[in-house]
Amino acid sequence: MAALIETEHLSRSYRLGGVEVPALRDVTVSVPHGQFIAVMGPSGSGKSTFLNLIGCLDRPSGGTYRLDGEDVSRLTADALAAVRSRKLGFVFQGFHLLPRADARANVELPMVYAGLARRARRERAERALARVGLGARMHHRPNELSGGQQQRVAIARAIVNEPVLLLADEPTGALDTRTSLEIMALFQELNRGGLAVLLVTHEPEMARFAERLLRFRDGRLVDDRMQRPESAAAALDALPAADAA
Repeated sequence: MAALIETEHLSRSYRLGGVEVPALRDVTVSVPHGQFIAVMGPSGSGKSTFLNLIGCLDRPSGGTYRLDGEDVSRLTADALAAVRSRKLGFVFQGFHLLPRADARANVELPMVYAGLARRARRERAERALARVGLGARMHHRPNELSGGQQQRVAIARAIVNEPVLLLADEPTGALDTRTSLEIMALFQELNRGGLAVLLVTHEPEMARFAERLLRFRDGRLVDDRMQRPESAAAALDALPAADAA
């Protein structure tokens, strides 16, 4: 089976005021299906550029990128959009939910763009919400949900098209400790079901739940190591009573 993510000498530069500014330099990495990866690095290290390239939100200046065996390095904007719709799901620090739509309608949104029939959209959205523990809240609007519940809606929306890779950009950055652990436990559960997860975070306490760590600095991949992932569910159970209240 082909690697899920395979890059060779992947690079991205931007032109600012007539000057070429490198954001990512010569990154070669291979990621198998079903792996849970944490991507870390200081501001300006290249981790967000790497996420954008892996998520087909941008195109490289040099090198190649194959996603699930397909060379996506030089695809057109329309072709990249099709790849994102078929194979990728995105979760961000901001939940990006439609404020006037309930949870189910928010989760249906990617399927509306894909042209699925209304009944199929509803059935799949309800299954996705049940999978993230919000089956009983599907008719609540974002302002009727907690921050953690809103992030769960965003995760349901990201997985409703059954992607092969979930990309999460600082998904716990706006959440408290307990809610962050709940979200990480959900990511681990989804990962155990076969979904690959690529998590960008600046928090070492969140990165410890991944099985592989990629660390960037000055646009370069400077560390690539496997690690024994800790259990987010166990970390939740170990919270002091005051934090669990």
